Amino acid sequence: MSDFDSNPFADPDFSNPFQDPSVTQVTRNAPPGLEEYNPFTDTKPAPPGSAPKAMPPTTNTQPAIMKPTEEPPAYSQPQQTQDQARAQAELLRRQEELERKAAELDRREREMQSLSASGGRKNNWPPLPEKFPVGPCFYHDISVDIPVEFQKTVKIMYYLWMFHTATLFLNIFGCLAWFCVDPNRGVDFGLAMLWFMLFTPCSFVCWYRPLYGAFRSDSSFRFFVFFFVYICQFGVHVMQAIGITGWGASGWISALTGLNKSVPVGIMMILIAALFTASAVISLIMFKKVHGLYRTTGASFEKAQQEFATGVMSNKTVQTAAANAASTAARGAFKEQF
Repeated sequence: MSDFDSNPFADPDFSNPFQDPSVTQVTRNAPPGLEEYNPFTDTKPAPPGSAPKAMPPTTNTQPAIMKPTEEPPAYSQPQQTQDQARAQAELLRRQEELERKAAELDRREREMQSLSASGGRKNNWPPLPEKFPVGPCFYHDISVDIPVEFQKTVKIMYYLWMFHTATLFLNIFGCLAWFCVDPNRGVDFGLAMLWFMLFTPCSFVCWYRPLYGAFRSDSSFRFFVFFFVYICQFGVHVMQAIGITGWGASGWISALTGLNKSVPVGIMMILIAALFTASAVISLIMFKKVHGLYRTTGASFEKAQQEFATGVMSNKTVQTAAANAASTAARGAFKEQF
């Protein structure tokens, strides 16, 4: 059937478009290797004349092991700045201080209730016999009145006051012994008795009681009273340790002077001078310690002024005096007008 469909007069190469002379000329002049180029593969064609290298098949001899899944890193908070850490520490310190004060108030309330049930607080210092004509003047109980964190400091100050009082008492005997070997030292013996009778009650009232009340009620005004008086007391301790002749103190100068008169008396006075020196040194150490505690209690000079003003205005004597002064001034002004 195909024989009847073909054209016997047509050129047999006419129906083949690749037999065109222009196409055949281009294919003959094509660069080598172009026929092997496959645009759908990533591998580069091998240069002509070189056989492709056969890669040996690789076999994996290790068993298949499933790697464990890695846990996600733990959540980490961002690092706080120094200001935030300082503020947080300050808040924690204030919270602890408030909790401590609340616990202290509860303790005092329970103690006050127990004291009111037993008839109230009664003065117990100085401890005097019941038949003594003069009774105790103060109520003194460190374990009841003073907070726990300040009780040790107050006890040391109380023992320091007792130590200085005992030293003043021994100073009387030292000056007496010096007077026995040197009749010209009667003034020192008299002043020694005067200092004992004067400094013993005054030191207790003027600096120990303000310190006791300052720690008991957290009073800024009493702290300032204590600091002012205790500085003067420290000066007295130093002067007594020096022992200037004629001042009634068995200090170092007086002890060396008495040593020239009598060796036993000089040794006795040297021991008393050492006690005065120890009293001065301990006083300085405790002053610094109390000042450090004062700065932690939140007391200030402004609070001291407010407490002083409040205490003065609430005093009945001051109120009466102010009222009398105001009425007198009003009467005088009224008389001047008429």
